[in-house]
Amino acid sequence: MRTIKPYMVTLLFALCSFFLAASLLLFPKTSFLAALRGLKIWWDVVFPALLPFFITSEILLGLGLANFMGVLLEPLMRPIFNIPGSGSFVWTMGFASGYPISAKLTVRLREKNLISRAEGERLVSYTTTSDPVFITGAVSIGFFHNAKIGLILLISHYLSAILVGFIMSLHDRKAARTPYNPDTSRPIFLRALVAMHRARLQDGRTFGKLMGDAVMTSIQTQLVVGGFILLFSVLLALFMKLGLIALFSNILGATLSFFGYPFETAQAFIYGLFEVTLGAKQASELSTSQPPALIMAVTSAILAWGGLSVHAQVASLLAETDIRYLPFLFARLCHALFSFLFTYTIGSFLYKKLQQSANGALPVWLSSFDPARDSLWTLSSPQTLSLLVCATLMLSTWLFLLLGAFTSKK
Repeated sequence: MRTIKPYMVTLLFALCSFFLAASLLLFPKTSFLAALRGLKIWWDVVFPALLPFFITSEILLGLGLANFMGVLLEPLMRPIFNIPGSGSFVWTMGFASGYPISAKLTVRLREKNLISRAEGERLVSYTTTSDPVFITGAVSIGFFHNAKIGLILLISHYLSAILVGFIMSLHDRKAARTPYNPDTSRPIFLRALVAMHRARLQDGRTFGKLMGDAVMTSIQTQLVVGGFILLFSVLLALFMKLGLIALFSNILGATLSFFGYPFETAQAFIYGLFEVTLGAKQASELSTSQPPALIMAVTSAILAWGGLSVHAQVASLLAETDIRYLPFLFARLCHALFSFLFTYTIGSFLYKKLQQSANGALPVWLSSFDPARDSLWTLSSPQTLSLLVCATLMLSTWLFLLLGAFTSKK
């Protein structure tokens, strides 16, 4: 069996590649238009949005800012997230600029031996998020035409990402860790400044050389990102043409209907499985026929998952080191689940409060609002279950924080 398995894997990859090549030949126009669409998204949106962050982060790494933040935030990051303080630099840049910059920065920290393999797996798992501009701008304003939805999605997205960080801190706890021997004879800010200065001297590049290298490596990474966006845009168009999307939607829709959820949400989930923008847009088109809480929850889950295109980008970056992809996949599933639960319960409650504070104004796609019908005691079975699970997760998070604070004091 061990001898046959590698051949089976090779055969599977060969068949998939042959299927893709044959589909490109059978549907050249569809493939060409999809490739143009992917190229336009990358050139008009992704390239100008991410390139400044890529260049700036490379320069800051060369100047030793990760070492500075590593010493300064070590007492917070290690007991709570089981990650060295240098991970706070990835956390900040990842939350601010969105995927896949956190994967790129995690790889750079691993190359500099500032984190171990297990610490890198924990770090990239919860710092890979969507950027706030995309959530509040493209999704809430562009798709839903409602800024309040952007606020709810933003809160749920980042709170659930932090919760994923707490959970991933338990990942591979027996693995090797980066040493931490602080010099308590000097103030922590002075130690952080010294660490940054030493890192800059160890790097050895002049500022001009550092800027040139930052631009070169950032453009190279952007080309990889653009290639994956184009590829998955073509794949999704071919799957639609071959009827596979409809088939998967019917299967998932039947499963959702069995658990009491609307059949129509299946197509949004399938689109979001491949590409986050299409999934969010498809979810927004359900807003005229489905409850707002469910629509926001589906969109939130799609944003947390990120799409297979983002997964492929992250996997290609992590392949440069010994950091494994499977922990990242597990974290994406957890993030999508937690985002759905938070938005479906607490997010929908906050949304109703925001609507009430706006002189009773309701979005045009919400046909009616009955406080008695939407009270805690008259929730549907799926929403009640989601609320209980969400409350349990929040309680567990609070206990985890207390445990982390107690451990750091010891």
